Amino acid sequence: MALQMESQAPPIKVETWLRGEPFASFQPGKVYVVEFWATWCGPCAAAALQLVQLQEKYKDVGLEVVGVAADEDASSPVEVRAKLGAWLAEKCPDLNYRIAFDPTGEMNKLWREPSFSVGIPTSFVVDRDGHIAFIGHPRQLDEVLPKVLNGSWRASDEAKTADTARIARSGALAREQGLKKPINDRFWAAIKIEDWTTALSAIEEGIALMPDNISFRLAHVHLLLHRMHDMQKGMPVMRQLVRDAIDRNSQNWMLAALGQLFSPAHDHSHFPSAERFAMGKKLSEHILALNPPQADGPKFRSYPAVARYYYDSGNKDRAIELLRLALKSLEGPELIPDAQKQHLLPDLLQTLASYKAGRAVAALSSRVRKTFSPRHQSASGRKNT
Repeated sequence: MALQMESQAPPIKVETWLRGEPFASFQPGKVYVVEFWATWCGPCAAAALQLVQLQEKYKDVGLEVVGVAADEDASSPVEVRAKLGAWLAEKCPDLNYRIAFDPTGEMNKLWREPSFSVGIPTSFVVDRDGHIAFIGHPRQLDEVLPKVLNGSWRASDEAKTADTARIARSGALAREQGLKKPINDRFWAAIKIEDWTTALSAIEEGIALMPDNISFRLAHVHLLLHRMHDMQKGMPVMRQLVRDAIDRNSQNWMLAALGQLFSPAHDHSHFPSAERFAMGKKLSEHILALNPPQADGPKFRSYPAVARYYYDSGNKDRAIELLRLALKSLEGPELIPDAQKQHLLPDLLQTLASYKAGRAVAALSSRVRKTFSPRHQSASGRKNT
């Protein structure tokens, strides 16, 4: 049975509670946010901070937040609990809501699968009479939650339109996930035991089935270049990814390709340097053309990746300039949740400080090279004889 707006909320069936008191049942008169998340999910950290703020803001008008970790991957429940505890302590030290751990998959069966919710973080809002009022990304909660709390949301045309669009979009994603699942299962099983040949076979099967799937395309590049270090096969695949990203004029594709070439998480020492920087230049220029420095568009999503290219290519002043624009855009006209700002700000500031330090070292090195150039040393030698 499909789970959508107006549906009765399913029960919360969880045996392990990591934070807060065990949850018994939804209480009439209260509004609940049931949030699905995982430690490996990048956006989940910002979502957790946002939920802390929402719980504090609306606790006196009946809001209760319940976080559910139902997608953890580890060898034992003890290992998972330790990982979850460490993640919460680091990412969300001021946690003020319940956190459940469900290793059985029961919560996914009750909540996410019937609602076609294939991704995380995903928020379910349960209104005061125990019905589903909203299903979607937590970034929408700042707008939706006040309307659920005052009782105006579920009857609105806005809510009905949003849920209809979500079902159409999520249904298509769920069907795609069904096709991808056996391929992903084979791929990740092979990755776990470092069987690169089997992993490559699974990904190539996926690309043959879905040639426009960016996840498969990225996995293909990453496997060949960063796992197998096969430059002969990997570089043509990388070139094609860059061409397709530019032809699509897609910022997401271009940023993904740029990450394979310049992310500090990867070792690029075995890459052909000239071609790597040529591709980086092309991608960076197209990204900046889509969102020019003088335009009002948000810079914090794309400019840090472009700055990395300029920094690695030696243009440290340009890298610093772009990072400053990324920081400035956090206060720009686009409304950005405070939780997302808190999540992004430390990394941007740390990177900016690192780039400034690198520029200072480079300037000092340049002065030292000039001071001890062969010509200067020769002149010094003549003077001393």
